[in-house]
Amino acid sequence: MAGLEVVEICAGAGGQALGLERAGFEHALAVELDENACNTLRENRPSWKVQLGDVANPATWNPADYEGVALLAGGVPCPPFTIAGKQLGATDERDLFAWAVELAGVVKPRALLLENVRGLSMPRFSGYRQHVLDRLAAMGYVASWQLLQASDFGVPQLRPRFVLVAMQEEDAGYFSWPKPVEEVTTVGEALADLMGAAGWEGAAEWAEKADKIAPTIVGGSKKHGGADLGPTRAKRAWAEMGVDALGVADAPPLPGAKFAVGPKLTTEMVARIQGWSDDYAWTFTGRKTTRYRQIGNAFPPPVAAAVGGAIMRALRHEGTPDPRKPADHDPIYKALRNTDDFVTQAQLIRTVGPIEVPELERRIGLLSRDFDIHIEERSTGPAYRFGGFKAFLGQEDHLRHEVFQKNRSSIS
Repeated sequence: MAGLEVVEICAGAGGQALGLERAGFEHALAVELDENACNTLRENRPSWKVQLGDVANPATWNPADYEGVALLAGGVPCPPFTIAGKQLGATDERDLFAWAVELAGVVKPRALLLENVRGLSMPRFSGYRQHVLDRLAAMGYVASWQLLQASDFGVPQLRPRFVLVAMQEEDAGYFSWPKPVEEVTTVGEALADLMGAAGWEGAAEWAEKADKIAPTIVGGSKKHGGADLGPTRAKRAWAEMGVDALGVADAPPLPGAKFAVGPKLTTEMVARIQGWSDDYAWTFTGRKTTRYRQIGNAFPPPVAAAVGGAIMRALRHEGTPDPRKPADHDPIYKALRNTDDFVTQAQLIRTVGPIEVPELERRIGLLSRDFDIHIEERSTGPAYRFGGFKAFLGQEDHLRHEVFQKNRSSIS
């Protein structure tokens, strides 16, 4: 089992990559759109094959070249699902989640790992999740989702991430989600030495005030401003810990420094809050704002190491297998998807169980944002027929290509 390899898509600056390396995987390839992040990957791991470009463009790489790799992993773009955004899902040109699932059918890895924001776990995307589970099952994978908090794995911030792990049937029974660590690390504990590195006398007192878990670090995008620790609510939480969240500092505070709210964090401090430390050493390239975006958009290495370790143990068939089937996420989706005919409201209610008509219509409305749902008005009420999935799955003529090229300079 030595030398199990991973292909990582949307690799970013290496948070997931470093964690998977710690879990024992060797990188066969890392594909990333952002040139600065690619520079960081190459700076830290010169031996890795790092490919710059649009991961969904066949000119960037050939997935078939990596058929049979142990793990296909990635942190595909979050904006289609983020709670703070429009939650366009399948109709967002940045959505690559469904495409990445189809990619598993080409690469045929033993395991698939995809992570995204908590918004993907919400009722808005229950049909989307069901589609993912059904597609993976059709390919011979057993898949499950889990909402993980970074703070449960020694990272001093909440940072909830919704993680999908799928494994081939012969391995899936050995997989179990990693258990949280026993001790929680706070911001004060993590940053006390960095905050006092330039001789600031207030570092110890500051660390006592900052003895809390941080809100989620927000990396931002090329569209919106520079380095900033988050929206208004997050800034208030930072202020309560004695941190000025309006920007990022160039250096730690000097002796005698006084602050109205508290000092700003440096990019090194933000990296520590994201889980990089002496145990997960990493260097970030580029100017301050570029470094901050790389750090803020990353998957914390300790979380990636925990999930990667669980996958590695499953691939090695460690422990006692516990075969289990994935839970259903959207019975209405399944009822419509399993027939080519129109389905009446009465038929849907009999199939999925007791549900009020307004709630049924609301949930079909949510489905229609990601899928084509045809409605036929009848004397007894509307009937519904399932159409196609609106997401980009690799189609050469999909609108995604045109919009992506138009917005290429602002996509991060």
